[in-house]
Amino acid sequence: MQIEQLYTGCLSQGAYYIESNGEAVVIDPLRETAPYLQRAKRDKATITYIFETHFHADFVSGHLDLSQKTGAAIVFGPNAAPSFPIHAAKDGEILSLGNIKIKVLHTPGHTMESTCYLLIDEEGKEKALFSGDTLFIGDVGRPDLAQKVKAELTEDILAGHLYDSLRNKIMPLADDIIVYPAHGAGSSCGKNLGSETFSTIGTQKQTNYALQPQTKEDFIIAVTDGLAAPPQYFPINAKINKEGYESLDTVLANGLKPLTVQEFKEKIATFEPIILDTRNANVFTQGFVPGSISIGLEGRFAEFAGSILPFDQAILLVCEPGTEKESIVRLARVGFENIIGHLAGGFNAWATANETIDLIIDVEADELAMDIPFDPNMVIVDVRKTSEFDKGHLKEALTIPLDELTDPASMANFDDNQNIYIHCAGGYRSVIAISLLKKNGYTNLIDVAGGFAALSETAIPKTTYVCPTTLK
Repeated sequence: MQIEQLYTGCLSQGAYYIESNGEAVVIDPLRETAPYLQRAKRDKATITYIFETHFHADFVSGHLDLSQKTGAAIVFGPNAAPSFPIHAAKDGEILSLGNIKIKVLHTPGHTMESTCYLLIDEEGKEKALFSGDTLFIGDVGRPDLAQKVKAELTEDILAGHLYDSLRNKIMPLADDIIVYPAHGAGSSCGKNLGSETFSTIGTQKQTNYALQPQTKEDFIIAVTDGLAAPPQYFPINAKINKEGYESLDTVLANGLKPLTVQEFKEKIATFEPIILDTRNANVFTQGFVPGSISIGLEGRFAEFAGSILPFDQAILLVCEPGTEKESIVRLARVGFENIIGHLAGGFNAWATANETIDLIIDVEADELAMDIPFDPNMVIVDVRKTSEFDKGHLKEALTIPLDELTDPASMANFDDNQNIYIHCAGGYRSVIAISLLKKNGYTNLIDVAGGFAALSETAIPKTTYVCPTTLK
């Protein structure tokens, strides 16, 4: 028997490949199927099952494509009822895989169909728990997402279900059972996930705040207090995972069409698409196709794409040559399918053709410090998360988190006569923000190089850090 965790850092997501005696199962697969097919081919194994712990909100699963390519049954726990054929597993059901068994544990709370899978090894020992979003390392799944689909499922009701699931299904398990969650630190599916990607039941009983002795009422308060709003694409991805999607092969075939500069311009005129530039932020600032939105592959690309881009518009790509496929796959992971091609040769082709270009002006943190007393039209905008802003910020800064910047009400904060200086933590998000504002007609925009990390070293007045009383 072998267990392999396939962890994707930009989504903080863990998928799992398990093989025993020529049979394999994949748990919570990402959109692309190649990693799982390659492992099965390596092991001369047949993928028999695809287990889903729930309808994921933060990424689009590869269950349909993988099932089509392998013939494997898609397994959900109770209450799932998707729009495609599945094996609807019963609570407590045991499925065989080679010389091992997998037991179904229905654990509603994060969502009503949430299910964990308990691996029983060749000796009959309960070995590992694939806990999905029910139990994380140091945290549990947020109970406020399912209400986006069914309003009557309030976060308090879901948190109550989660309390029962943890105490009736998870905590009675042996302390030495390994916990393999679906997410780690950085995920928005919880509020304080640990940096480890696995643990044990015993360790979590000792260290996880949600597993400590407490009443249901106290638990509900603990897991719901301080929850930040989920990214706006979460309900869209959950719906896609339940209803189905276009094959990734088709998405790739459309997106990988190389376009000459002239063809690229014709697509812009015909479709009025989003022009998405996936080059590094520091390269984008030096020159880009006017109207482009910057989301560099070096950051949490898919998460920001899902948070700020519309799903109902076509997308044209400008990429560093050789990264086109990666850009398309990472977009598809969060549900973007209408990608209609990419600029052949990337931005250099556009510049070489003597087409109009745009750029972003930046300023060093110490230069900003010197300019503040002499610029009465200066506005400093902090686009970090609210939780980051609350921990410390420039006293004069206006807070508009990046994922709120697409709201017309947020853009209404700016006037044409203002000089708008934008910063984030280090420089990645501020470039995204400026590209969004430029696309919407704003011109007097300056990027603060190095972000708050650099600003914190200056004498510009800042708030004093106060340890938050709630987790955010």
